[in-house]
Amino acid sequence: MLKVCSFLPAVTQMLYDMGLDGHLMGITFECPEQALREKKPVVRCILEGKNLSSQEIDSLFSASKHQGKQLYYVDEKLLEQMAPDIIFTQDMCDVCQIDTACTSAAVANLKKQPELISISPESLEDVFESAITIAKALDREEVAYRYLEGLHKRMESVTDQLRAAKALPKRVMLMEWIQPIFNCGHWIPHQIAYAGGVDMLSNPSGDSVVTSWSKITQYDPEVLVIAPCGFGIDRTLKEIYLLTGRPGWKDIKAVKEGKVFIADYDMFTQSSASTLVNGIEVLAGIFHPEIIKIQEHLRGKYKQLDLQKVQS
Repeated sequence: MLKVCSFLPAVTQMLYDMGLDGHLMGITFECPEQALREKKPVVRCILEGKNLSSQEIDSLFSASKHQGKQLYYVDEKLLEQMAPDIIFTQDMCDVCQIDTACTSAAVANLKKQPELISISPESLEDVFESAITIAKALDREEVAYRYLEGLHKRMESVTDQLRAAKALPKRVMLMEWIQPIFNCGHWIPHQIAYAGGVDMLSNPSGDSVVTSWSKITQYDPEVLVIAPCGFGIDRTLKEIYLLTGRPGWKDIKAVKEGKVFIADYDMFTQSSASTLVNGIEVLAGIFHPEIIKIQEHLRGKYKQLDLQKVQS
């Protein structure tokens, strides 16, 4: 049986989703909880265990990139013991995850040279294609098609309900980071569109970028979703004051109408097909609650911000 290591959480999630986790040997420290209970992390980060603010994290990553330093490292001894046939890596973001160049350096001295497969989607369709790439590498391509068929049916259910109700798209913004503020990019604008919204500040199929506060207030979104990369709801709430204290916060339509939501990052910035479809379903229920009912198991993945509490 082929042995694999996954150097990005999205691939790990999809291996589990498709029932291919029996092939999985090594993972990263940021992989889903089930994987962390069952598999050994071979990718670590110097930031593990440190309680840094959004600004500190951004500054540290920016400085490291400028200086050419690596924040991630591989336990090469453990990797040697695992002797994987395949390592899944990525080249999309060298900030959030270890990249192929760093991985190549780590495996250069291994006795057994694994095949490196980069999973670097830019669009939502690319994410679905990556599931096929993963399964095909393990000679189980048919598993991916069954997996994707179920996900497409869920997406079609959302769009069918919105179409039947003749729902008008909501003017929304989804933030990928709070300090500094980043808009959303890559596949997230596509998720928003499937959910019955439009984010005119986003960058479809491209990188998220720093976005000025004045641009946001001028855009005046009807719905604001805050889902910083790598942050769960509680972590985001600790820094929500960075937004609520800004001039003009109370004048934004989403704030005035109580349509500000905090959401778990894995529904958006983690590019696993199933979690992104979760994100579409949650967004659709947030944008159009009179049409779309969010399933019980997803209700803990987002929280409507108590504006009176945070502004008091």
